[in-house]
Parts: sequence; structure tokens; C-alpha cells
Amino acid sequence: MILVNGDAPEEHVPRLMGSLFEQVRTVFTTEDWQGLRPSHFRLLEMVPADGITITELAARLRMTKQGCGQFVAQLSETGHLRTAPDPGDRRSRVVRRTAKGTRLTRKVQARIAAIEADWASRVGPQRYAEFRSTLVELARND
Repeated sequence: MILVNGDAPEEHVPRLMGSLFEQVRTVFTTEDWQGLRPSHFRLLEMVPADGITITELAARLRMTKQGCGQFVAQLSETGHLRTAPDPGDRRSRVVRRTAKGTRLTRKVQARIAAIEADWASRVGPQRYAEFRSTLVELARND
């Protein structure tokens, strides 16, 4: 906690953001996602329609190529992704979402939109839009 005026504690931003993350986590852990976790959803969302190599995907996700490959293998086994040799480089494989993966991605995005709509209703749409815009700006300055 940060002390305001030397004595009144105020929660710091990371703790407040953690509380919001916990709200989202609670929603996703109390609903049936067929054994998939938010880390799987994040990977699925990062796969563009025209596909991507595991190396490029790992860079986007800021994870190791090996770790990304494990997630891709898991999501391929569940039928959410498919891989094929890269026609431009036979040493690489291109990852694409399947129809099942696209349906799940849309379901996740809809659920997140519902969470954001709830937050907007709690603080008002204008305040939420400003909050969201500020988050986008801060997140892009890394």
C-alpha cells in the first residue's frame, strides 16, 4: 500500500489491477471451457486467419519457442489448431485455427465483452471508455 499524506493507506495500481484480473479469472474458472485455460485463449487469439509460424507466434506471445510449441501441440490435439508445413520454408510449420478454434475464440471474446460491459455499467460508459483508452496507451508504451 502507498501511504497518502503519511498515514492513510491507498492501494497501488498493480494491486487494483490484480483485483480486476481476479474478477476475470473467477468468471473463466467457474464456467466450462472444456479444460482450456486463459493461456490457451490468449494463444488462440494471436493466430491470424492466414496462419503464423510457431517462431513468430512465440515472439508475439513473448514466450519461448518450445513453450509455444507445447501449447500448439495441446490445442492441435483438442482440435482447436492445425499445423502444416510452411510452403516457403519446409523447416517451419504454419499454425492455423480450425473452425472449432475460431468458435471458441469468438465465445471467449464475447465473454470478455460481457465483463467489460458490466464494468462500464458500474462506472458509466464514458468513464470506462476513458479508463480503457488509458490502459491501451500505457500498454503500448513498452
